[in-house]
Amino acid sequence: MSVPLDGRRIVVSAGPTYEDIDPVRFVGNRSSGKMGFAVAAAAARRGAEVVLVAGPVALATPAGARRVDVRSAAQMREAVFAALPADAYIGAAAVADYTPRHPSPDKVKKTGETLVLELVRTPDILAELGVHALRPRRLVGFAAETGDVARYAQDKLARKRLDMIAANRVGVAGQGFEGDDNALVVYWPGGERALGPAPKTELAERLLDLVFPD
Repeated sequence: MSVPLDGRRIVVSAGPTYEDIDPVRFVGNRSSGKMGFAVAAAAARRGAEVVLVAGPVALATPAGARRVDVRSAAQMREAVFAALPADAYIGAAAVADYTPRHPSPDKVKKTGETLVLELVRTPDILAELGVHALRPRRLVGFAAETGDVARYAQDKLARKRLDMIAANRVGVAGQGFEGDDNALVVYWPGGERALGPAPKTELAERLLDLVFPD
Protein backbone atom coordinates (compact mmCIF):
# COMPACT_ATOMS: atom_id res chain seq x y z
CA MET A 1 0.00 0.00 0.00
CA SER A 2 1.39 3.40 -0.99
CA VAL A 3 2.44 5.65 1.89
CA PRO A 4 0.55 8.98 1.95
CA LEU A 5 2.82 12.00 1.63
CA ASP A 6 0.56 14.65 3.12
CA GLY A 7 2.59 17.42 4.75
CA ARG A 8 5.78 16.54 2.84
CA ARG A 9 7.46 18.99 0.50
CA ILE A 10 9.19 17.32 -2.44
CA VAL A 11 11.29 19.03 -5.09
CA VAL A 12 11.66 17.15 -8.37
CA SER A 13 13.81 18.16 -11.33
CA ALA A 14 13.05 16.78 -14.78
CA GLY A 15 14.07 17.00 -18.41
CA PRO A 16 17.23 18.25 -20.09
CA THR A 17 19.00 21.56 -19.86
CA TYR A 18 19.91 23.54 -22.96
CA GLU A 19 23.20 25.42 -22.88
CA ASP A 20 23.13 28.18 -25.49
CA ILE A 21 25.90 28.56 -28.05
CA ASP A 22 24.16 31.48 -29.76
CA PRO A 23 20.52 32.57 -30.23
CA VAL A 24 19.75 29.61 -32.53
CA ARG A 25 22.01 26.76 -31.32
CA PHE A 26 22.55 24.98 -28.04
CA VAL A 27 24.24 22.00 -26.39
CA GLY A 28 21.59 19.62 -25.06
CA ASN A 29 20.58 16.01 -24.59
CA ARG A 30 17.72 13.64 -25.38
CA SER A 31 15.93 13.62 -22.02
CA SER A 32 12.15 13.83 -22.47
CA GLY A 33 11.36 14.63 -18.85
CA LYS A 34 8.83 11.77 -18.68
CA MET A 35 10.41 10.03 -15.68
CA GLY A 36 10.66 13.16 -13.57
CA PHE A 37 7.14 14.27 -14.49
CA ALA A 38 5.84 10.82 -13.53
CA VAL A 39 7.55 11.10 -10.13
CA ALA A 40 6.10 14.57 -9.58
CA ALA A 41 2.61 13.37 -10.54
CA ALA A 42 2.80 10.35 -8.25
CA ALA A 43 4.01 12.43 -5.29
CA ALA A 44 1.24 14.98 -5.82
CA ARG A 45 -1.39 12.22 -5.96
CA ARG A 46 -0.17 11.02 -2.57
CA GLY A 47 -0.73 14.47 -1.10
CA ALA A 48 2.77 15.96 -1.17
CA GLU A 49 3.48 19.61 -1.88
CA VAL A 50 5.44 19.22 -5.10
CA VAL A 51 7.72 21.73 -6.79
CA LEU A 52 8.62 20.52 -10.28
CA VAL A 53 11.67 22.22 -11.80
CA ALA A 54 11.35 21.45 -15.50
CA GLY A 55 13.84 21.87 -18.28
CA PRO A 56 12.60 22.58 -21.83
CA VAL A 57 10.09 19.78 -22.46
CA ALA A 58 6.65 19.57 -24.08
CA LEU A 59 4.75 17.87 -21.24
CA ALA A 60 1.63 18.90 -19.36
CA THR A 61 2.08 19.99 -15.75
CA PRO A 62 1.02 17.21 -13.37
CA ALA A 63 -2.12 17.97 -11.38
CA GLY A 64 -1.27 19.43 -7.99
CA ALA A 65 2.36 20.26 -8.78
CA ARG A 66 3.84 23.76 -8.92
CA ARG A 67 5.97 23.97 -12.04
CA VAL A 68 9.02 26.17 -12.51
CA ASP A 69 10.32 26.22 -16.08
CA VAL A 70 14.04 26.69 -16.70
CA ARG A 71 16.40 26.33 -19.63
CA SER A 72 20.01 26.10 -18.46
CA ALA A 73 21.85 24.22 -15.73
CA ALA A 74 22.49 27.49 -13.89
CA GLN A 75 18.78 28.34 -13.97
CA MET A 76 17.89 24.85 -12.76
CA ARG A 77 20.28 25.18 -9.85
CA GLU A 78 18.80 28.54 -8.89
CA ALA A 79 15.24 27.20 -8.99
CA VAL A 80 16.07 24.07 -6.98
CA PHE A 81 17.81 25.99 -4.22
CA ALA A 82 15.00 28.56 -4.16
CA ALA A 83 12.56 25.71 -3.45
CA LEU A 84 14.34 24.65 -0.24
CA PRO A 85 13.76 23.61 2.47
CA ALA A 86 12.24 20.30 1.41
CA ASP A 87 11.75 16.82 2.79
CA ALA A 88 13.18 15.31 -0.40
CA TYR A 89 14.88 16.25 -3.63
CA ILE A 90 14.55 13.79 -6.48
CA GLY A 91 16.95 14.82 -9.23
CA ALA A 92 15.60 13.10 -12.33
CA ALA A 93 16.81 15.84 -14.68
CA ALA A 94 19.61 15.16 -17.16
CA VAL A 95 21.58 18.30 -16.33
CA ALA A 96 24.28 19.22 -18.83
CA ASP A 97 27.79 18.68 -17.50
CA TYR A 98 29.27 21.48 -19.63
CA THR A 99 28.17 24.82 -21.01
CA PRO A 100 29.78 27.18 -23.56
CA ARG A 101 32.18 29.58 -21.85
CA HIS A 102 31.24 32.52 -24.07
CA PRO A 103 27.75 32.26 -25.63
CA SER A 104 27.51 34.53 -28.66
CA PRO A 105 24.82 37.25 -28.65
CA ASP A 106 24.63 36.86 -32.45
CA LYS A 107 24.36 33.81 -34.68
CA VAL A 108 27.78 32.25 -35.21
CA LYS A 109 28.53 32.29 -38.94
CA LYS A 110 30.11 29.47 -40.87
CA THR A 111 33.66 30.62 -41.56
CA GLY A 112 35.80 27.49 -41.88
CA GLU A 113 35.95 23.71 -41.94
CA THR A 114 36.13 23.41 -38.15
CA LEU A 115 34.76 25.27 -35.16
CA VAL A 116 36.31 25.11 -31.70
CA LEU A 117 33.80 25.48 -28.88
CA GLU A 118 35.19 26.01 -25.40
CA LEU A 119 33.06 24.40 -22.70
CA VAL A 120 33.21 24.79 -18.92
CA ARG A 121 31.69 22.72 -16.14
CA THR A 122 28.17 23.49 -14.98
CA PRO A 123 27.12 23.61 -11.32
CA ASP A 124 26.74 20.15 -9.76
CA ILE A 125 23.35 20.47 -8.10
CA LEU A 126 23.36 17.09 -6.35
CA ALA A 127 26.89 17.47 -4.99
CA GLU A 128 26.08 20.94 -3.64
CA LEU A 129 22.91 19.71 -1.99
CA GLY A 130 24.81 16.86 -0.35
CA VAL A 131 26.75 19.32 1.83
CA HIS A 132 24.25 22.18 1.99
CA ALA A 133 22.93 23.55 5.29
CA LEU A 134 19.39 22.97 3.98
CA ARG A 135 20.12 19.49 2.64
CA PRO A 136 16.82 17.65 2.10
CA ARG A 137 16.37 14.73 4.46
CA ARG A 138 16.18 12.40 1.47
CA LEU A 139 18.44 13.14 -1.48
CA VAL A 140 17.85 10.99 -4.55
CA GLY A 141 19.81 11.11 -7.79
CA PHE A 142 19.56 9.45 -11.19
CA ALA A 143 22.33 7.95 -13.30
CA ALA A 144 21.87 7.30 -17.03
CA GLU A 145 24.73 5.19 -18.34
CA THR A 146 25.59 3.27 -21.50
CA GLY A 147 27.74 0.68 -19.72
CA ASP A 148 29.12 -0.45 -16.34
CA VAL A 149 25.96 0.97 -14.80
CA ALA A 150 26.37 -0.41 -11.29
CA ARG A 151 29.93 0.87 -10.83
CA TYR A 152 29.19 4.39 -12.06
CA ALA A 153 25.96 4.64 -10.09
CA GLN A 154 27.47 3.44 -6.82
CA ASP A 155 30.41 5.79 -7.25
CA LYS A 156 28.00 8.71 -7.75
CA LEU A 157 25.97 7.62 -4.73
CA ALA A 158 29.02 7.79 -2.45
CA ARG A 159 30.80 10.76 -4.02
CA LYS A 160 27.77 13.05 -3.94
CA ARG A 161 26.59 11.87 -0.50
CA LEU A 162 23.23 10.72 -1.74
CA ASP A 163 20.73 8.60 0.13
CA MET A 164 19.65 6.76 -2.99
CA ILE A 165 20.32 6.66 -6.72
CA ALA A 166 18.17 5.26 -9.54
CA ALA A 167 20.31 3.97 -12.40
CA ASN A 168 19.31 2.97 -15.89
CA ARG A 169 21.03 1.95 -19.09
CA VAL A 170 20.33 4.25 -22.03
CA GLY A 171 20.63 3.33 -25.68
CA VAL A 172 18.48 0.23 -25.17
CA ALA A 173 15.45 -0.17 -27.43
CA GLY A 174 12.15 0.45 -25.65
CA GLN A 175 13.54 2.13 -22.56
CA GLY A 176 15.52 5.18 -21.51
CA PHE A 177 15.21 8.84 -22.32
CA GLU A 178 12.48 9.09 -24.93
CA GLY A 179 10.36 6.01 -24.27
CA ASP A 180 7.34 5.54 -22.04
CA ASP A 181 8.91 2.50 -20.36
CA ASN A 182 12.12 2.13 -18.42
CA ALA A 183 14.04 -0.21 -16.13
CA LEU A 184 15.85 1.02 -13.03
CA VAL A 185 18.17 -0.39 -10.43
CA VAL A 186 17.95 1.64 -7.24
CA TYR A 187 21.02 1.67 -4.99
CA TRP A 188 21.44 2.91 -1.44
CA PRO A 189 24.22 2.29 1.09
CA GLY A 190 24.08 -1.44 1.76
CA GLY A 191 21.25 -2.32 -0.61
CA GLU A 192 19.74 -2.32 -4.06
CA ARG A 193 16.45 -3.08 -5.81
CA ALA A 194 15.66 -3.72 -9.48
CA LEU A 195 12.49 -2.06 -10.79
CA GLY A 196 10.95 -2.89 -14.15
CA PRO A 197 10.96 -2.99 -17.07
CA ALA A 198 7.67 -1.15 -16.63
CA PRO A 199 5.91 2.06 -17.64
CA LYS A 200 7.56 5.13 -16.14
CA THR A 201 4.31 5.94 -14.32
CA GLU A 202 4.53 2.61 -12.48
CA LEU A 203 8.25 2.99 -11.81
CA ALA A 204 7.57 6.41 -10.24
CA GLU A 205 5.20 4.85 -7.72
CA ARG A 206 7.63 2.06 -6.89
CA LEU A 207 10.50 4.51 -6.52
CA LEU A 208 8.48 6.62 -4.07
CA ASP A 209 7.76 3.47 -2.08
CA LEU A 210 11.52 3.07 -1.62
CA VAL A 211 12.18 6.74 -0.88
CA PHE A 212 9.30 6.92 1.63
CA PRO A 213 8.89 3.42 3.12
CA ASP A 214 6.89 4.83 6.06
